[in-house]
Amino acid sequence: MPFSDAKILKGRVTYINHPIGVAKILTDACIFDLATIQAAILHDTVEDTDTTFEEIEERFGKEVKDIVEEVTDDKELPTLERKRLQIVTTPHKSNKEIVKLADKLYNLRDIQRSIPVDWTEEQYFQWAKKVTDGAKGINQKLEDQLEEIYQNGTFEFKGVTYKCHPHN
Repeated sequence: MPFSDAKILKGRVTYINHPIGVAKILTDACIFDLATIQAAILHDTVEDTDTTFEEIEERFGKEVKDIVEEVTDDKELPTLERKRLQIVTTPHKSNKEIVKLADKLYNLRDIQRSIPVDWTEEQYFQWAKKVTDGAKGINQKLEDQLEEIYQNGTFEFKGVTYKCHPHN
């Protein structure tokens, strides 16, 4: 299924909300680079559709393709290995970690739909922290929001505090 025709659902929410939410997190953090925003919108496309990196490059250019490729998991690997590789490779991913930080921030805010099968919320939190710790110094605003979640298990949006950790 090409990404232009994809209608992917995760949970009860149309899945397009996730990549749009990741892109919004970036713009809220004053990231306006077009290739980065496009990559944020496309970051799960290869994992979740039949779209190839070559198709992304043809339509959006090499820079967008490179970012998407850097943040894409190899679905042929077991889940635990994919999660381990995110921890190991995040510190070595040039400046493209910003998409990974925004993706983790979105997922932590929507933790009920983000947890891999057979993981607890606590396991997901611990793993996400290890991944994002590898991207320190990229964007202070995103790091502060992530740290608030890690420390308090909550996040604030438009004056409302939301719980996102099971122990708070």
